[in-house]
Amino acid sequence: MKEVEDFKRQILREYPRLDIDSEFTFRCHPGVPCFNDCCGDVNIFLTPYDVIRLKNRLGISSTEFLRKHTISPMDRNLKYPVILLQMNTNEKKTCPFVGPKGCGVYEDRPWACRMYPLGLASPGDDSDELDNEFYFLLKENHCKGFNEPTKYTVRSWLGDQGIQEYNVMGDMFKKLTTHKYFRDNNQLPPDKVEMFFLVCYDIDRFRKFVFESSMLKKFIVDDTTLAAIKDDDVALLKFGYNFLHFSLFREPTMKIRGEVVEDKKKELLAKGKLSRDKQDLKLD
Repeated sequence: MKEVEDFKRQILREYPRLDIDSEFTFRCHPGVPCFNDCCGDVNIFLTPYDVIRLKNRLGISSTEFLRKHTISPMDRNLKYPVILLQMNTNEKKTCPFVGPKGCGVYEDRPWACRMYPLGLASPGDDSDELDNEFYFLLKENHCKGFNEPTKYTVRSWLGDQGIQEYNVMGDMFKKLTTHKYFRDNNQLPPDKVEMFFLVCYDIDRFRKFVFESSMLKKFIVDDTTLAAIKDDDVALLKFGYNFLHFSLFREPTMKIRGEVVEDKKKELLAKGKLSRDKQDLKLD
């Protein structure tokens, strides 16, 4: 999205880079006069792990959560589906989960909310490496939390806010979204866009797809993984990332059953689409 890229360029120009041991002062609590002011009229992009944490916190399915609490921007420049938290329609466009006492889903709040006032940026989109990322301090004039005496380093803030598990899952998602396929400006066909959305965001519907379609008849899935993905959303998401790397990028992250390969070879041979001397078949 153009506004995201413009904001990124602004960050690179205007915000000092912080390393893991850089210090800053900040504290947000009900006593600061701006309490909750930052929780409205803001674009909060949700990661797949954010969706899992929030929908489980609310006790609803991912399908219901997506319908009630998210929007999907339509932009021809988008290379893959993204979702944003849908704000209330009141004048301040407040977050639906925030009340007078603060965040009602605080223990399961999204990554972006946990990070604030820290930001994370990368100066280069054309690299496979994540090492060129850097932190910056998003110091906004309206925020009085910066006047508080509590001191943090970047490292201690990340630990205090429980960022680590979000980052682990976020790095898996990032390997998908920063794949060379997308960096080469390739566009997903509509059926692949739908599959990307299903796997990454609608995890409960993806589980039905795995167990109620012919998927498990086509792929070899070991018993340990099979048991885990029946009930564990995180395990299912990791499994889904492997499936997307296979189906979108033709990477060997899934194993096809031998009989499926043979049946496909016979089908293609019958149709004249595969020569008998070239039968090294790879299935999507």
